[in-house]
Amino acid sequence: METIISGLHRKFSEKSWNETFQLVRRCMDKSRDESKPCEPLMRSMQRLQEVFNVSSINGMKTRLETIAKQQGLGFHVRDGTCYLTADLFYLEVVLLPCGEVEVVKVAPLGGAPVPSESFLEVLRSKDFAKFSKRLGDLFSQYNIPGDNELKLKLFESLQALGKDLEQISHLPRTSVDPSSQTDHINNGIVGTVTFGKEDCPLTVQFFVSPDIGLTPVSEAQVHTAQLTIGLSDVPHRLQVASSISQPPQLDAHGYPMFKSPNEVPCDQVPACFLLKLEPAVAMVPSLWNRLSQITDLPVPDVDLQWAPLPNRLSTDSHKETSDGQDVISAVTVEGRMHTYVFPAEAWEGHRGTLVDTVSFTHLSHVPALLKVLRHQCAINSALMSAITPKCPSLFSELHFEVLPETNTSFTVTFHRPDTDSLAVLVVDVPGSHQVTCRLFGAGLDDPSLEECISAVMRRCHSLPMTLQTLYSKLSERTSCPALLSSPTSTEQADNDHVSPSDVSCAMDTDDTSNTFSHDPTVPEDHATALSSYAAVSVSQSELVPEINPSPPVDPYPIAPVGVFSPWMTNNDQLAELI
Repeated sequence: METIISGLHRKFSEKSWNETFQLVRRCMDKSRDESKPCEPLMRSMQRLQEVFNVSSINGMKTRLETIAKQQGLGFHVRDGTCYLTADLFYLEVVLLPCGEVEVVKVAPLGGAPVPSESFLEVLRSKDFAKFSKRLGDLFSQYNIPGDNELKLKLFESLQALGKDLEQISHLPRTSVDPSSQTDHINNGIVGTVTFGKEDCPLTVQFFVSPDIGLTPVSEAQVHTAQLTIGLSDVPHRLQVASSISQPPQLDAHGYPMFKSPNEVPCDQVPACFLLKLEPAVAMVPSLWNRLSQITDLPVPDVDLQWAPLPNRLSTDSHKETSDGQDVISAVTVEGRMHTYVFPAEAWEGHRGTLVDTVSFTHLSHVPALLKVLRHQCAINSALMSAITPKCPSLFSELHFEVLPETNTSFTVTFHRPDTDSLAVLVVDVPGSHQVTCRLFGAGLDDPSLEECISAVMRRCHSLPMTLQTLYSKLSERTSCPALLSSPTSTEQADNDHVSPSDVSCAMDTDDTSNTFSHDPTVPEDHATALSSYAAVSVSQSELVPEINPSPPVDPYPIAPVGVFSPWMTNNDQLAELI
């Protein structure tokens, strides 16, 4: 083996990179299995291309050919033009003699080639990874299974669906800020629809975590559903013409009005429409089951991997945690370090699974499916704001324990800055546009404070920002005792304390009446659940000076106890940190 390697080194030491490329290509063309290229050679070609600067027309042709084969497309060259071909579309790349790209065109089946600025831009910048991804997305849009006759039928159905969705996306909607891209994505009937562009797949942007001043929204922050079509075991009636009443109208619930099934031309085909979610959404069982209730189609449960929801979300954010391991993270807010702990044992009964594909058969299913997906995304974004790959620091100032309560709510337990006792914040997300925050602890019956932190949570879906605002306002009570007795002083103090979170309070208080409903009542079982989260680990005599348990003063007293006592005994590392 050493002799062979030495011989190869001597043979190719004086050869150019182009000659090496040509040799690898020839070896790939002579693969022993014609149906599958030789994997080691493919990997070698990829690695060579990653470090090789494309500076000639032959180099660009080679790179395009490799990408086309990786994505399952055909490739051929005529003069200085490269063609990347599929059954229902092709990409035309015109090259200059120096290897630069002059123009890129996309031609769907039966259509004339149309220039594509997006593909031209990424190829001129030689961002081949981005070009490969966009080409793969486009190919998946047109990669319809079946014979030629079935492909044409399914393509026609997909085009009819896309035109209807585009019309729906322009219908009137309830809007807090019509100019906001985030508002249009989150509050549109079907979000933001991309259709009619030959170089872009049919996609719907349906959710993005709200954020103060986040304009424009980056692609990485948006939840997107790509619409395509796939084969099914059972035939379904799929539209081949518009199914929206003309002119488009909304019903009493704000949904589009559809034609009756007999009025819409359909084809009976062994296929169904698909929403391919990017990124995949971690869903709890109750919302996951609701998807199949909307479509009357069974949601495949094969290969679904269930895990405690925070563990599933931490995996989604590229932080590896096992099912039985506490999720622990650190977040810096306004210069202060927060430590968040999600005890695995407490979350064991609140599990989630990643869903990346949802099937449906009728246009009317899409708004209802997106409503469920938005609801889950709203819950996930609140939790994920406190889940980061960053490990807690020994110098973390604030420590919070996050526990589940229901499928749509959770609690946060923390030490109060104004007294030596605990407080519990209950965050409930009953819908994608609804967030309520309730605060429990001795002397914390302050509706204005709850409304303020609820406004922050609605505005930015950030648990750290909300808790930082809450902690700051509670700290003011220690520095200004008069705040406890004077409503006017309280209002003045709130105005004097300026932070990003408080700004969002002021911005959101007056215009959220349509999206937020504050329920002043608390069910009895709710109080029971809360009391279980504040387990007492000190003697009863130590509690007397701190809290008056009389119900008229505070119906939900919280005992002064070392925060995180349920999990500290099971986690030596965190015990040292605390």
